[in-house]
Amino acid sequence: MAIPTLASLTPGAGPASGGDLVRLVGTGFAPSVAVRFGERGATIVAVRDEAGVSLADVRTPAHEAGVVDVELQNLDANDVPVAGESVLLAGAYRFARATVAREADLTRIVRQLLRELKRQVLANVSATVSVDYDDTVIDGLNVIAMAKVPSLVLSGPTLRPNRFYSANVPHEDVVAGSSGPELVRRKPPYTVDLVFTLTAASERTAELFNLMAAVATFLNRNRWLDLPRDPNDAARGVARWELDADGEFRTQLGGKDDVRAFTCGFVVRGFDVDEGLPLDLGKAVTDPQLQTQPFAGGAP
Repeated sequence: MAIPTLASLTPGAGPASGGDLVRLVGTGFAPSVAVRFGERGATIVAVRDEAGVSLADVRTPAHEAGVVDVELQNLDANDVPVAGESVLLAGAYRFARATVAREADLTRIVRQLLRELKRQVLANVSATVSVDYDDTVIDGLNVIAMAKVPSLVLSGPTLRPNRFYSANVPHEDVVAGSSGPELVRRKPPYTVDLVFTLTAASERTAELFNLMAAVATFLNRNRWLDLPRDPNDAARGVARWELDADGEFRTQLGGKDDVRAFTCGFVVRGFDVDEGLPLDLGKAVTDPQLQTQPFAGGAP
């Protein structure tokens, strides 16, 4: 009886959709094996021994997201499991839900603002990009006909150029090229303020004034908006944007259908719309530390 051992498997995580190629490393693998990830069988690609080490390459099955045990079972010549010849590695593999697309920083900012407004001001908060509202007007701004009051609506953003936070200097990166490292120069990113509008509505004047005070407190308390640079990599740290009130509160106490409302604005300052467009084609460099030195032959 050859009792198999299972020392490791790489990689230790993959997509929940399955199909990832995983290598199991151990000893005592039979020429034919069965491998299970949780309760689901993997597709065996190859099994072999190299220098006394057993290797099995398999493709993962589709599985719900989460951590699972991995079990290897030796099979006989008829592909029947051999009693007593199995090994299990607990919690050895993690199925992760695949990210269809990277969420844009602007989307993350809006999502964070909505989350904090719900938590700190009013649970009934929504976002809108529509400008086709009803006939109620506050200083030229149409007010949304809210289905449920009290309510708070975040609209925008519109973009306002910001030269204070702009880098104003080109950015240089050394990247891998077809013939070696290349120097890529980019224009300074286009930096703007994100200008948002908050519209609040209530059927009671006292409630509207309380909501106005809560919004003012929110804007005074939250002077910075912090977000991870990369939600999937905490080591990249946190990015911070200044948040500030913009303009005055404007009230409408005699609105249509006896709805009272107010609007106010705020800005998120220093948001880079892009990372800077390329200035020129990459130029070969021999050493990333010598970017500013002349290239071979004296060409800059």
